[in-house]
Parts: sequence; C-alpha cells; structure tokens
Amino acid sequence: MSSNRSLSEVIADAGDEPSPLYKQVKQGIINQILHGHWQPHQRVPSESELVAELGLSRMTINRALRELTTEGYLLRLQGVGTFVNEMKAFTPMLEVNNISDEIKSRGHFHTSRVLQLGKQIAGDSMAMNFMLLPGVVLFHSVIVHYENDIPVQLEDRLVNPDIAPLYLHQDFTKTTPFAYLTQLAPLTAGEHTIEAVMASNDEQRLLNIHQTEPCLQTLRRTWHHEKVVTCARLLYPGGRYKMFGSFKK
Repeated sequence: MSSNRSLSEVIADAGDEPSPLYKQVKQGIINQILHGHWQPHQRVPSESELVAELGLSRMTINRALRELTTEGYLLRLQGVGTFVNEMKAFTPMLEVNNISDEIKSRGHFHTSRVLQLGKQIAGDSMAMNFMLLPGVVLFHSVIVHYENDIPVQLEDRLVNPDIAPLYLHQDFTKTTPFAYLTQLAPLTAGEHTIEAVMASNDEQRLLNIHQTEPCLQTLRRTWHHEKVVTCARLLYPGGRYKMFGSFKK
C-alpha cells in the first residue's frame, strides 16, 4: 500500500478530539483517501490487519468500514476484500445550482472550455419551448465544464435574447451562463427531466468517456416571471456523477 503516512499516524493526530474511536478511524481513512494516499481501486487493509495495526477492537473497525461503505468511500467485495471506491461527484436533483459553486464546495477547482457561442434560428419545437414564434433568433452556447481538469458536464444552452441581449459578449471561461443569467434575471420557476442516455461519438470525445459508458441527461427550462429565459441540455458522465434530492412534507 502506497502511503506517505500510516493510518495509525493520521488517527493519532486526531486522538485528542472528543469523538468515538470508530469515528476517528473513519476520519483517518477519509483523510487517506482525500489526500491521495489511498487511491481508487486500491485494496485497503482487512479488519484483522487494522485491528493489529491500530490496537482497536474488531467491533470498532467493523463499524467504521461498514459506515464508510454505506457512505460510498469504500467498496467491499465478498471473499475478495475492501477497496477504495471511485468517488462520484454529487449534483442536486431538485435544485438549480451553479456548477462552478458545486465544484468549489467540494474543495476542487472549476474550469471551462467554450466550444460554441453564437446565434441560432428557432424551429417550431424550439420556438414553442420559449413560447415564441418560429424563426426568431436565439443565442446558443456549448461549454464543457471541468472539475480538477476532468470533464464532468457538457452544457448545450439556448437563451432568450430579450432577457440577455449581451449574452454573446460574455467570457464564459471566467463566469458561467447560469451565474450570468440568474444575476440578470433571477429565475422564478423551472422544470427539468432526467434520464439515462448514450452519448454521441463527439460527446464521448469531449467528456473523455468510453463508448459503452451511459450518461445522465438533464433537460432544463427556466423562467423569469412570464418569460422563458433559457433551455439547456446538461450531459454528465454516468461514471463520475450521481444525483440526489430530498423533500419534506
């Protein structure tokens, strides 16, 4: 196992913190993963090995490993061993957020590459989505968003020029369309659908995924009062993203 520091040293640093032993073990393992000392798909020590290394009870180690597996940090394969899981980023399903803020909230850095920024004539269905007449001019942008230089979203967006007449003059490597549009016309309503799809050859290349890897597609439309502001198709590599949502009654 390649590690700059042993797990026992990491846990010892947190030994004065008033938390149960199993939580200290959990945090020690999480730190090893987040700092890259334990890599994705790497086998981690068995329960017996951790008991011997840390001098803790099997019950403590078992609970720590069990909870880390439930939380997605570890993958336990019966009869094979326990491995560091490939961590997936989360994006909220029931909220509309700025992808740059999402990425920064995870302690990572966001960059983007603008592939297209121009005008497009609206056909019948496109115009209907904006509640406009066919033939009107819409603004069109295509952008790849990166998390730590890894592509995590392909954004294909149409924008109502009446709402954002200077949209084509923005530098979307320094801000995002979402941030610009919500500042200009805060959204008052929205709708989206989510489904699993297979990416086209060009999309596979842009997202750097294998041709057999499915993607999560979000089709989103947002309003500012009575006007549709934007319609966007957001494509996420299925192996790097998963979505969650919550609600209260």
